[in-house]
Amino acid sequence: MALLIGTSGWQYRDWRGGLYPQQLPQRLWLEEYAAHFATVENNNAFYRLPTAETFADWRRRTPDGFVMAVKASRYLTHIKRLRTPEEPVHRLMEHAAALGDRLGPVLLQLPPNLTADPGTLDACLRCFPRAVRVAVELRHPSWWQRERELRAVLERRDSALCWADRDSRPVAPLWRTASWGYLRFHGGRATPAPRYGRTALRSWAERVREAWPDEDADVYAYFNNDTGGAAVADARAFGRQTLLRR
Repeated sequence: MALLIGTSGWQYRDWRGGLYPQQLPQRLWLEEYAAHFATVENNNAFYRLPTAETFADWRRRTPDGFVMAVKASRYLTHIKRLRTPEEPVHRLMEHAAALGDRLGPVLLQLPPNLTADPGTLDACLRCFPRAVRVAVELRHPSWWQRERELRAVLERRDSALCWADRDSRPVAPLWRTASWGYLRFHGGRATPAPRYGRTALRSWAERVREAWPDEDADVYAYFNNDTGGAAVADARAFGRQTLLRR
């Protein structure tokens, strides 16, 4: 198993003096970030889709082997609510293709009030190129009540059900639906908040090892608890946990 660990975003001002040296200009933060982590989740793309030129610039500024996951635009997930997905998916992929070999998975984070509709989800996933990995973060409980249909859609598309954590607990069933995996950590219960404790991270590391024992599986893990640099510290600690008991 190849586990790629990073954070959700990299441009946080309160990381100055921590991950980023005090005098380092913000325009060089991505380069500094990539010196410490092998992957990042581009959360800003959710709010405003970057231009192809911006994606190309990020490719130029990162080293070989670096991976950037891209959170799909809220226009697709929250405004269109996955309906008539062809144009927004095409536009997203047209822009993100400028990342070249840096392009990692695309994340579809659905609204918490979007009830289960496996058919609409399947129609959306069908619009993505076959070579693009798509993870789906579902947040309405009605999805779990349609397990058979949901799993059939995700498994057919080799799309990963996002394993999400909030308050050091899973917020969704831990189903493996793809040959690869995707995890998001939204905030733990340790002090100082929103840090994760060692026990919580150890439990997640064990779940990952049990679910993806195959050596050629890729698993992506992103910490979204950015406040005070918690995501940086927890991403590093999670990396140490996953090295144990191998």
